[in-house]
Amino acid sequence: MNAICTPRILDRALGTVLGDLGRWRELEDVLERFTAGLRAAPVDERDEAGATREYVRLLAEAGLLRWMVPAAHGGAMERLLSTPICIIRQWLARESGALDNAFVMQGLGSNPVTMAGPEGLRAALLPRVASGAAICAFALTEPEAGSDIKNMRTTATATADGVRLRGGKCFISNAGVADSYVVFAREADSPPERPRFGAFWLSGDAPGLKITATKVIAPHPIGALALDDVEVPAEHRVGAYGEGLKIALANLEVFRVTVGAAALGLADRALGETVAHLKSRVQFGQPLATQQGLQFALADVATEHVAAQLLVYRAAGARDEGRGAPELAAMAKMHATESAQRTIDRAVQSFGGRGVTVGEVPERLYREIRALRIYEGTTEVQKLVIARALLG
Repeated sequence: MNAICTPRILDRALGTVLGDLGRWRELEDVLERFTAGLRAAPVDERDEAGATREYVRLLAEAGLLRWMVPAAHGGAMERLLSTPICIIRQWLARESGALDNAFVMQGLGSNPVTMAGPEGLRAALLPRVASGAAICAFALTEPEAGSDIKNMRTTATATADGVRLRGGKCFISNAGVADSYVVFAREADSPPERPRFGAFWLSGDAPGLKITATKVIAPHPIGALALDDVEVPAEHRVGAYGEGLKIALANLEVFRVTVGAAALGLADRALGETVAHLKSRVQFGQPLATQQGLQFALADVATEHVAAQLLVYRAAGARDEGRGAPELAAMAKMHATESAQRTIDRAVQSFGGRGVTVGEVPERLYREIRALRIYEGTTEVQKLVIARALLG
């Protein structure tokens, strides 16, 4: 197999940006066995909640969820690193977007507690995250607060024992299946002209928490949260008063570049499917692979894909080494998701009618890539981050 399409990420001439090759080779050994097992015994994804629970269980059994918590609480490394999360997401996304979602939400939904939660909450929650006993969610987005997260309307009103949450969230992955939510809200007593925000941990069965499911084009558990006077004790506040926005943004900085890695996994699968199809599909007496126009199109998307990999792992490595910058993650996330969209579109086009047939791999990939260009910062927001870094 050529160095572009090999499933082993370390065999793609990425050594100059990946660094700790020995450890990452061991991780890829685990991922190769894990994904082979899934292909031999696929999980039925028609039950979205059931599939998420099963994926979390399998990920925990394979030890992959240990990469989402620090070693002090049963994790694989002293602190969360972006590089191994990128490697894992790239492997998992090749197999299933729902599988990738089940994995990443364990970190996205628990890392605020890792970063700023009280020690008692860390000790109670994080080992359960690593073992798959707790399924996590990250509740930030609201109907009027997507990219403009400072426009949050959900409020946290001080009580004698903590705070009372009132408001709503939308597009929350794992809504309805999660046992653990980190919810962000405006501190009700902060001035409207200069609002402050807090972060709070809720159990999935908290009184006053109501879930409404949402259907999206790439099915997985996702929905809206209604918070009707939900009482949160003081010991479940994550971080100090007014630190919620800082915690949310710091959490997104950890995982934004890994969205690019998930896009790499989808593009991996699309590129592999396209190459195999062009070689096997005969038209006008010859394989499609002999047509120069299709060869040129394939060369374009393959080159973009290799460039995207270098951007993603360069940004991940820089963050892990303390050299990260928001514009590096923004470039990686933007280019990887946009180029993956083009790679997958080329797969659909190469497959012709089969490419838009429900049940075919290109059709599934086409649905799964679309959201990656939106969540954790739209492509347009990433361009603003890059431009502001350049212009000061």
